[in-house]
Order: sequence, then C-alpha cells, then structure tokens
Amino acid sequence: MNRSSDDTWLYTISSKRKLIDFNFRELWRYRDLLFLFVKRDVVTVYKQTILGPLWYLIQPLFTALTFTLIFNKVANIETGTVPPFLFNLAGISVWNYFKNCLQATSDTFRSNAGIFSKVYFPRLISPLSVVISNLIKFGIQLLIFIGFYVYYYTQGAAVSLNSTLVFFPVLIILMGLLGLGLGMVISSMVTKYRDLKYLLNFGVQLLMYTSAVMYPLALMREKLPRFAWLVEYNPMAYVIEAARYMLLSTGTLSVNGIVYTAIVTMSILFIGLVVFNKTEKSFIDTV
Repeated sequence: MNRSSDDTWLYTISSKRKLIDFNFRELWRYRDLLFLFVKRDVVTVYKQTILGPLWYLIQPLFTALTFTLIFNKVANIETGTVPPFLFNLAGISVWNYFKNCLQATSDTFRSNAGIFSKVYFPRLISPLSVVISNLIKFGIQLLIFIGFYVYYYTQGAAVSLNSTLVFFPVLIILMGLLGLGLGMVISSMVTKYRDLKYLLNFGVQLLMYTSAVMYPLALMREKLPRFAWLVEYNPMAYVIEAARYMLLSTGTLSVNGIVYTAIVTMSILFIGLVVFNKTEKSFIDTV
C-alpha cells in the first residue's frame, strides 16, 4: 500500500539511541503538559493541610529564626553590619531553591512510575516541571525576604543592594541546572538502589553545612583553614556567597568561584542527561 501525501511520520523507531537523544522540538510540542505538571507541583503539595500555601512562607522564616538563635546568639557567629536574621534568610531562601530542585528531581522515576508506564510523553518534562515550580516557590520566598529587607532598612540597618544584582538571574539558572543535573543522576540510581533515597536526605543536610548558608565564607577560612576545602570545592557555597553579596553587599563575589560553579554545573548536567536518557528506557522493570 502506498503512503498518501497527507500521511506524516510521528515517531522514528530505531535499534540504537544516541548518547543524548532528547527531541527538544517534541518538548516544545508538549509545553501544555509541562505547565500542567508545574501547576500540579505548586497546588497539590499542601492541598489538604491546614495552613496550605502558607507553608511556603513559614518554613524559611522559622529556619532563619532557628539559625539566628543557634549560630548567631549562642555560637556568636558574626555577620558584620547585616542583621543576622536577614543574613540567614537570604542564605536559606537561596539554598531552599537548590535543595527542593534536587530532592524532587531525584524522585522523578519512582513518583511518576504509574503515569510513565501508561502514557507516552517526553520524560524530561517531569524534572523540568520541578525546576520551574520550585522557581515559583523561590519567588514567593524572595518576596518575603524583600519585605524584611525593607523593614530593616527603614529601621536604619546598614544594608544596601549591590550593582551586581543584575546578574542575580545567572545564579538562579546555575542553581536550577545544578539541582536538575544532580537530581537526574540520583533519580536514575534510585530506580535500582532504593536506599539512596533515604541517604539523600542525610546528604543534603551535610551539604547545607558546607555551603556557607549560615556563616560567611571568609569565616570558615579564618577559623577552620584545615577544613576550608570542604566549602571551597562546593559550588553552592560560591552561589550563596554571591547571592548575599548582591542582595546585602556583604561577603565577596568570586568570579573564579562562579566560573568554577558553572563548569561543575554543566558537567553534572551533561552526565545527568546521559544517565537519564539511558535509564528512562528500562526503569519500569526495576522501579
């Protein structure tokens, strides 16, 4: 039978796939589904809770308050002229975006196994939706930070924005891509080794303490120079330090550190795409 001129090929079936075989034009065709996934992630997280979306605000505020009491009041960690609560809130808000992207993306295959096994769509849509939905949550937390910033500013606190703030979106992109890449690697491993899911939560907590979230980067180099390498090799430490420099004009902005972060991020993202591409073909047999 001859194929009519109106027939079009939707998919090509081949025996081999490339190392990275993502059809980005296909992703664009499924953009409506991407937005539905984003809506699902934002709306359903706290759907049947008493406080609902208020948890987006409560979590960073209580964490920043706890850090202020423990690290600044008890441990006497200095934050310069910046109010400790504002210092910690900036670090926590930035860290939460990366952490949420990493943790949610790492659960991609397990949490979506049901729909993945029944309906075809580009699997990359799921982790991408996580990065976008968490960007919305990050925006909400950033508004809370701005509110407290204005309050402290009107009270005469020595805080000021920095001209480098125009590059803040670069930091957001780096955080999102780093969380996406690392999350895809872990998600692919979790399909075979379930224990990694529990180990991840512990690992993220340890990573936070080496990311300069609750202390200035210079303080680690001054007080614990032997262990400073733990922070200096952590790409998130440079992102958080740069974010506080842009938002509060405190700390330092290391161009070399940001370049290092970009190189690490793109390397991990590439590895994540390769592993994700390989795992999505057979994960349903092991998940």
